Amino acid sequence: MSFNLFDLMEANPRAGWRIDQVVTVCAHFEAKCTRPRGGGSHYKISKTGKKDILTIPSRRPIKPIYIKKPVAFLKE
Repeated sequence: MSFNLFDLMEANPRAGWRIDQVVTVCAHFEAKCTRPRGGGSHYKISKTGKKDILTIPSRRPIKPIYIKKPVAFLKE
């Protein structure tokens, strides 16, 4: 299965991605991407069947490491 936005993120994590794009990719892979509450600055990404929860900052642009981690997490 190919998903263009995901493929682009995987190929170029330095492209200045925004949190709304990460949320879109998570939704495509049926992962839950939770907004920060109470003035928090990090989104939480979880997926059914996985114990791990990733946190990524919502500030723009998102650093490449915070794109590489969700890409690897969603590929598993």
